[in-house]
Amino acid sequence: MLSYHATCSKVEVDRLKAAKIPLSSELGIDEFHFNDFSLDNDAMITASLRMFLELGVVQKFKIDYEVLCRWLLTVRKNYRTVAYHNWRHAFNVSQCMFVMITTATFQDVLSDSEILALMVGCLCHDLDHRGTNNAFQAKTGSALALLYGTSATLEHHHFNHAVMILQSEGHNIFANLSSKEYSNMMQLLKQAILSTDLTLHFERRTKFFEHVLSGEFSWAVEGHREVFRSMLMTACDLGAVTRPWEVSKQVAELVTSEFFEQGDRERSELKLTPAAIFDRNRKDELPALQLEWIDGICKPLYQALLKLNRKLKPMVDGIDGNRKKWQELCLSYQQTRGASVSSQSNDPGQNTKSSYDAETSELPKKAEKTAQVKNTEFGSKSDCREVLRCRANKEACNDKAASDENKTLSGRK
Repeated sequence: MLSYHATCSKVEVDRLKAAKIPLSSELGIDEFHFNDFSLDNDAMITASLRMFLELGVVQKFKIDYEVLCRWLLTVRKNYRTVAYHNWRHAFNVSQCMFVMITTATFQDVLSDSEILALMVGCLCHDLDHRGTNNAFQAKTGSALALLYGTSATLEHHHFNHAVMILQSEGHNIFANLSSKEYSNMMQLLKQAILSTDLTLHFERRTKFFEHVLSGEFSWAVEGHREVFRSMLMTACDLGAVTRPWEVSKQVAELVTSEFFEQGDRERSELKLTPAAIFDRNRKDELPALQLEWIDGICKPLYQALLKLNRKLKPMVDGIDGNRKKWQELCLSYQQTRGASVSSQSNDPGQNTKSSYDAETSELPKKAEKTAQVKNTEFGSKSDCREVLRCRANKEACNDKAASDENKTLSGRK
């Protein structure tokens, strides 16, 4: 059970119950190009209520309105104050799911149970995140790693934390489900949250891409539906890459800030050299890393989903626009470095040109090293390295990642 300090107060619940809930259009949550920073903490709660109401799950599953209010407030309270994996991220992931379900009309193919599980999964998928990834848990032998092991450590913790909230008095939004419905709902919720582990995503995406590309994908096959739900969860978890440029760039900087803090701890506590994306001394490499992230992880996924539903085109368009911006920053960085090193090379005592050529040539090479393509349209097999894997919301680490502590970019949640 949750401690008193981890649950919301009666005053908060009463205030929310009495609040007027704005329409989706008034909140802006019915748009693919939603501004992740447009709502404050309280507005994100009321917007969450609006999404649940508009999807019809409150009525369908007879969810007590006061219980829903209490549950939402307590979920928010169980996110820590970290740079990125916080309540705002959880809400933005759920908004992305909401707009994909409604605007792309996935309501026509997903059951009410699947929709509710996905929405709850989005809001709970990073509960109690500590701002460090799975690999860090393994490297430090943290309590979470000891409790859950080194496979999807954080994801198991997030799910168990979600269950703990649901089991706390006055928080069970599934209370009116039958025993069979409840069991099914918890299974769907577990699948949704665990699917945000990128290791699982990479294991599943190959078959998903193949089914979509070949036209063999079938809504009537439960295995296909389960993989599709997991792809939706990942697409929403990474959804910031589809947002307007200024929003997407700000999110990337927040992720990087959190990663740098982890890298600082790896350097000071573990005496390790952090991988490039965790190393604040290599912050200028962010544009190149973003290009690799988009090409190797994000775009193939959204292209596959677009193949299933053309109404998702705004998301792919958003990625393409942001990729151009990162490419411009990458080239700008190269030119700035080139001018700097060129001026140094004019000094007879300096012979830096060759080292500069080697360094700057790495950036375009990194940007070009995307997934190795088995299916030409989507790239169903990726050789993205360890660093790319940890660029997701949580690194999906395996035993190799845990032991290869000094891995750098040249060597990827």
